[in-house]
Amino acid sequence: MKISIVVTQEEHFKFAQEICDTIESSALLRGTGIAKRTPEYIQKKMSNGDAMIALADGKFAGFCYIESWEHGKFVAHSGLIVHPDYRSLGLAKKIKSKVFEYSLKRYPDAKIFGITTGLAVMKINSELGYKPVPFSELTTDPSFWAGCKTCTNFPILQSKENKMCLCTGMLYDPKEKQKNPPRHPFNEAVLSRLKKIKQALFLNKILSFVFLFKI
Repeated sequence: MKISIVVTQEEHFKFAQEICDTIESSALLRGTGIAKRTPEYIQKKMSNGDAMIALADGKFAGFCYIESWEHGKFVAHSGLIVHPDYRSLGLAKKIKSKVFEYSLKRYPDAKIFGITTGLAVMKINSELGYKPVPFSELTTDPSFWAGCKTCTNFPILQSKENKMCLCTGMLYDPKEKQKNPPRHPFNEAVLSRLKKIKQALFLNKILSFVFLFKI
């Protein structure tokens, strides 16, 4: 089986619906929040050359796209997904690495960031040189945060004025990389514990609100 990872073109439009369905079903299976995508939006990214697709003998195997914010000041990788038939092959890491390298060439001055609840994505980002950061270091572009509206955790994000959520923010600054190559070793146990603490804190606040409301 030969898997190739290439920059998307219009010939890949036919995979847009399958990509959206795979992203959504994967999120539901994990029980995590998700910002939903439409086939039309995916196709727009494909035609702009802001996406990469993995193909296995002509079949959809994986995908990821690029978004830019604040006139190219920030760049984010979204929709990273691997088809169930091609998981456990290290394909997610290969796609992410390819998109990361492509982003550095396409947007050389941009800070690359992401927000995620997935430990696997956090690990990949850490190996690429990202570091965990508060949301205040990410883009302030309202269009980015509006994309979280379809996520099940959006009420939490709203209640915290876009400053905190169950997601972890991660950032790669190319200028910092040039000055002093950072090393941010990934500690899955620590990040897993952090995620549980955040969930517990939000749950306690929700329960307190419900209790007060009943009184």
